[in-house]
Amino acid sequence: MGRSVSYPTGSVVAFRSLDDGEEDDVDWAYECLVDEIIDTTKAAFPSFERFDGWRGREDRILLRNAFADCGISIYCGLAAIWLAERADARYWEHDFYNPRTARAGHWLGQVSGRFIDLFGELCMVGRFSNGEAIFERSRSACATGS
Repeated sequence: MGRSVSYPTGSVVAFRSLDDGEEDDVDWAYECLVDEIIDTTKAAFPSFERFDGWRGREDRILLRNAFADCGISIYCGLAAIWLAERADARYWEHDFYNPRTARAGHWLGQVSGRFIDLFGELCMVGRFSNGEAIFERSRSACATGS
């Protein structure tokens, strides 16, 4: 079965290619993209703070605020830049006493269009039955990930 780039379920996802024409510079292109994501996201959404963590083995968290994680996942030169409701134990413990889930969903809905505009170069068109995804170049708003 084929696969594509990973990202957290239910997240807002912007896709971008890491291919800059130079195979030797993939690590450099990745680090430049990470720096761009951090700087651009903090400028657009000042509530985010730097955070170094992971969701599973493939989804790297770069930033975090009270409601969401912002991160990156890569696979074969394709980067998924994503926003997802926090899923850590501390978030859910706080949610037990002072519910945040509805506010997090509302906040993500409000910022999703701007997030896609900031980072989206590619739009997912669909998936084959083997799991491989199909993308097209586009700066238009794409639907949120599923």
